[in-house]
Amino acid sequence: LSTLLQDAFHAFHQDLNFVRKFLQPLLIGELAPEEPSQDGPQNAQLIEDFRALRQAVEDMKLFEAKPTFFAFLLGHILAMELLAWLIIYLLGPGWVPSTLAALILAVSQAQSWCLQHDLGHTSIFRKSRWNHVAQQFVMGQLKGFSAHWWNFRHFQHHAKPNIFHKDPDVTVAPVFLLGESSVEYGKKKRRYLPYNHQHLYFFLIGPPLLTLVNFEVENLAYMLVCMQWTDLLWAASFYARFLFSYIPFYGVPGALFLFVAVRVLESHWFVWITQMNHIPKEIGHEKHRDWASSQLAATCNVEPSLFLDWFSGHLNFQIEHHLFPTMPRHNYRRVAPLVKALCAKHGLSYEVKPFLTALVDIIGSLKKSGNMWLEAYLHQ
Repeated sequence: LSTLLQDAFHAFHQDLNFVRKFLQPLLIGELAPEEPSQDGPQNAQLIEDFRALRQAVEDMKLFEAKPTFFAFLLGHILAMELLAWLIIYLLGPGWVPSTLAALILAVSQAQSWCLQHDLGHTSIFRKSRWNHVAQQFVMGQLKGFSAHWWNFRHFQHHAKPNIFHKDPDVTVAPVFLLGESSVEYGKKKRRYLPYNHQHLYFFLIGPPLLTLVNFEVENLAYMLVCMQWTDLLWAASFYARFLFSYIPFYGVPGALFLFVAVRVLESHWFVWITQMNHIPKEIGHEKHRDWASSQLAATCNVEPSLFLDWFSGHLNFQIEHHLFPTMPRHNYRRVAPLVKALCAKHGLSYEVKPFLTALVDIIGSLKKSGNMWLEAYLHQ
């Protein structure tokens, strides 16, 4: 394996001995030493130091999860689901109770995103199978989505963050142009939308509609095309529970309206929280860097606090999460100083922003990319 693939393979799998037995059928040949490699310039010392850091982290047992931490997360999600229903049951379906219930349900849905994300990275249970089964419950019964669909797109993002046509999170043209694609579209005179105003129409079609429209359609299509019938049943159980819980108070139209309201609210959370660490960073074509460099170029952190750690599902520690995706999130604070020291030693950027700055930078990066498109469009 190339240097990048070795470190990527190690990063994604807890039990290397278990997954190696599945590799032999995939071996189609070995590259001779004299053959050219796709790897770009490599810093051998950085690679060695990063592997030493990973070994130190393993010795510190930072890949071991605390069951009580994740039990609390699941418990407070279920408590919020129950609380929202009790508010409507006790206070009636008026505007004030309904608004409060919708907000609580949106927070519950956001926290479910975080918990299923932990399970998808096999960072909770020692056995991968247990993580996958629990993820199907959280993603299916608590959210109405497919765990396999999420893993399919999310692992691509982790393997090649901010790389066009490899990371689905940034392959969003022609609706939005990011990074290098802005100049390419401008040079080719492509103008499907007024991209120099994308930082404005982002507010209309980005945060409000991602989970309600794009994710719902993409998720359903994936389950049907890939015949993920178990995931489809889990997702159906979510809709059955939600509708049976709220139709008695609102009727069918009202229950559907409540569902849409919750999806729109959680969608705002999802877009802002997940993109504050990536969109303002380098976005372009494959550079074939080593694992650590490729992850650091595409990620930044947001200043931690007890509230933000919880609110973001610890995705404010995006650098640590991308370097060690199977690490339980409650250990990011402990590994962060070690990662920062590694970056300082090798002159790599370890960027940490205030929360509001990170949010504003999303809009700033969209505006910058739109202006780059306009300049290339007008001057070719």
